[in-house]
Amino acid sequence: MKVPIALTIAGSDSGGGAGIQADLRTFAFHCVHGTSAVTCITAQNTLGVARVDAMSPETVVAQIQTVVEDIGVDAAKTGMLLNQEIITAVTQQVEALKIVNLVVDPVMVSRTGAQLIDDNAVKALQILIPKAVIVTPNRYEAQILTNLQINSVDDMRVAAEMIYHNLNAKAVLVKGGGMHGNGHGVDIYYDGQKLETLITRSVDTKNTHGTGCTLAAAIAANLAKGNDLLTAVKEAKNYLTAALDYALDIGQGQGPVGHFYPLLRLSS
Repeated sequence: MKVPIALTIAGSDSGGGAGIQADLRTFAFHCVHGTSAVTCITAQNTLGVARVDAMSPETVVAQIQTVVEDIGVDAAKTGMLLNQEIITAVTQQVEALKIVNLVVDPVMVSRTGAQLIDDNAVKALQILIPKAVIVTPNRYEAQILTNLQINSVDDMRVAAEMIYHNLNAKAVLVKGGGMHGNGHGVDIYYDGQKLETLITRSVDTKNTHGTGCTLAAAIAANLAKGNDLLTAVKEAKNYLTAALDYALDIGQGQGPVGHFYPLLRLSS
């Protein structure tokens, strides 16, 4: 039996809620074997990030190469790439190793609007985006990529089309988790032909740490299993909604989603 393989290229979250920890749990839920290339080490918990240390670009490249050359990759996703040098190295490896089904979560801005990488890294990220089958910016990341203020679902639609056309993206998912009112939880999908408004029920919880990582990882997992792109996106949204139902109320701040919610359901 061939097991699908998915690779995450992202940062490590010591609190276990986001980054490679969230990605690997998401892959496992989908019965996909997860491999990883760690781009940075963070010291963080539910209250925030205390420290970030970047891996060298050479170390990131070595991790990607050793995984691809031996185990292979059916799908991959990127998360926090942190700086221009790492982003450039990852882009080169995606091309050289012909990594397919790449999901780019352009981690530039938190869901609260705080910019996480510098302008040079943002420019480098725009070179990686055309290599992906889909890019999944949140509201604030979409604003940076388009120079458009996004305050409504209509703005999200315009942003999705702009990212597709201006950045040569193959498909775009503008996420509405950071929106208010009718836009909260609404995502806009655009692939040049289909412009779809994807709506799932809203889950009332403060414990939403790692939602962006989890969604992108779930899309990659579904692609690794052979689903078409739009189906992969829809299945990923359903998974994330269920995981939010069982979000973990741990720590003193914002806890993570319940990636392993079937086990939580059994134990409750």
